[in-house]
Amino acid sequence: MNYGVILNVLGGLLRFLGLIMIVPLLVAFYYGDSLYPFLVAVLVTGGIGTLFLKRYGASDEWKIREGFAIVAFGWLAAAVFGSIPFMLDGISPINAVFESMSGFTTTGATVLLDIEAHSRSILFWRSMTQWIGGMGIIMLFIAILPKLGVAGRQLFRAEAPGPTEDKLKPRIRETAKILWLVYFFISLAEVVALLLAKMSLYDAVTHTFTTMACGGFSPYAQSIAAFNSPLIEGIITLFMFIAGANFALHYRTLYTDRSSLLKDDEFKFYSLVVIIATLILTLSLWTYMGETILTSFRYAVFQVVSITTTTGFATVDFNLWTDSAKVVLLAVMFIGGCAGSTSGGIKVVRVLLLFKYAKRALFKSIHPKAVKPIKFNNKAVPDDVMQAIVSFVVIYIMIFAISAGLLSLMGMDLISSITSSIATLGNIGPGFGVVGPMASFDGVPFLGKLLLIANMWIGRLEVFTVIVLFTPEFWKR
Repeated sequence: MNYGVILNVLGGLLRFLGLIMIVPLLVAFYYGDSLYPFLVAVLVTGGIGTLFLKRYGASDEWKIREGFAIVAFGWLAAAVFGSIPFMLDGISPINAVFESMSGFTTTGATVLLDIEAHSRSILFWRSMTQWIGGMGIIMLFIAILPKLGVAGRQLFRAEAPGPTEDKLKPRIRETAKILWLVYFFISLAEVVALLLAKMSLYDAVTHTFTTMACGGFSPYAQSIAAFNSPLIEGIITLFMFIAGANFALHYRTLYTDRSSLLKDDEFKFYSLVVIIATLILTLSLWTYMGETILTSFRYAVFQVVSITTTTGFATVDFNLWTDSAKVVLLAVMFIGGCAGSTSGGIKVVRVLLLFKYAKRALFKSIHPKAVKPIKFNNKAVPDDVMQAIVSFVVIYIMIFAISAGLLSLMGMDLISSITSSIATLGNIGPGFGVVGPMASFDGVPFLGKLLLIANMWIGRLEVFTVIVLFTPEFWKR
């Protein structure tokens, strides 16, 4: 393990993060907020990053272990240093790190009890952390810094969401740049759409940050319900759905093949999940909650897309819904969005391939000698990819179950323990019970918050990148 290389790249990442913090500093200046939290954050983060860069030299001699370590510790460092403005705003250290980790991992779980009491610049930074983390801190770092060269491939592989990396260009830096540009221009389109829907520029930008990142933070305690606007809900629903699809496919649809999305097996299954879940939830709300069919559909389509894409916005307190309605939302919590999107969860492609894997197992029980490959987009899926998917899901479910059990031992009720576990591991945000959409995670015990911070970190980096750090073999020379 080359520790010097790790600290050198982390130094560059911290200095880069310090520069990014100048943006909320300018927002604070514009609104007349205190500059102190961001001035200190910029100086401390950028200063420590510069010290690391001067102390430890760069090197192109990387192995996959260095890549995993840089990505895992890079996200952890971003959350810790990104919490400085929150701490200086009067939030306790554990709550500040929780909020920062929730931001960068696009989880959207909050510990703030009175959101509107905080300054506009702090809430802007809170939303901005999600936009930065949505497409990936490391991926942005790769796109901007050419010096990483071939070594950047290791970082890309360790951070990219999904069972396989989706390269658009031979050079990883070009792929990262394209994905970030697509992300930026779709974000710009949403800002314009929300402005046309009579949102203020501040609200349009902050909500675009958290929609496109599938994050779910809002400057308002009532989330999207604060606007009570079907038009705004419709715009945000559309862009959440877009953000939950593969951004590489968005690029191909725009520039190479207009039918790329429609031909993709994962996108078709993703759309089917959203449609079926919306219809079931609409029927449930209409039948058991006494809502009109149009109101039921309005609430259902927004919450299904919000939870499926792991955004976590709310237009209503779904914690008050019937158990049948909650079951629908709980089911899609486990699925998540597409690989290559900004959403969390297990990912649609893994769920789809597991269905195909189970179907083949049933077929082979009847025809044991038959050779029946699993196909995705008309191509056979290699056995090693299927083994990795099965391993991922098994470990994912184990982490979910263990963390839910530990939370219940800390005194949380069963429903709150289960849903806070999956809501943080899947980077969803709100759950049910004491962590519902109009509530806060502030009541979670101290050790529980540490556990959920770890869940968010593990979930955003798709389990293996973090879990591998805890194996003895990883640290052997």
